[in-house]
Amino acid sequence: MRKIVLAGLALVLAVSGCSTGASEPEQPAERTAAADLLSQHGLSDMDVSEVIDHLDRVPAAERSKSLMASVRTDQLLLTDESGDVALDLPEGKSYISIAPFVDQTHECFFHSLTTCLGEMGDEPVEVTITDSATGEDVIDEKTRTFDNGFVGFWVPRGISGTIEISSDSQSGSTDFSTKHDGATCITDLQLS
Repeated sequence: MRKIVLAGLALVLAVSGCSTGASEPEQPAERTAAADLLSQHGLSDMDVSEVIDHLDRVPAAERSKSLMASVRTDQLLLTDESGDVALDLPEGKSYISIAPFVDQTHECFFHSLTTCLGEMGDEPVEVTITDSATGEDVIDEKTRTFDNGFVGFWVPRGISGTIEISSDSQSGSTDFSTKHDGATCITDLQLS
């Protein structure tokens, strides 16, 4: 019996000796593609939230011409000449980007971090986002629109409610939803 146990132990040691221990398990192709695409665009040290926040704040004149980035309710879709990559948003969170306007706007449903432009770039705004189910404000802050004319917020996924924005003596409001069929690009909030 002792010979069988020792032989089994020797076999285990011999087999484990074949692996160097230095090699890492292969990454799935999707993870490698995502890492490559992020690296090509200087985004490799960022998680998905940081990528979205960064790209939405890039000045319009400095935006990448080769990268398309579209925010969905639960994913960020990145596309360039090398292919497409989908990155999951943080659990339970959605990103909505709002372009308040006075005179002109554009139709939009999924916010493009690399092509969307709003009317009011770098303007002070007061933003309140209210969950209609609870009546609670999930966002209540003073901020500035980005160079692209948008202001973006991380809010709970699966809610709907109202966005109110004021700037100078003008204000406006619109409805929103972060449910599966909700828009991430809010361009119908007119200030008057």
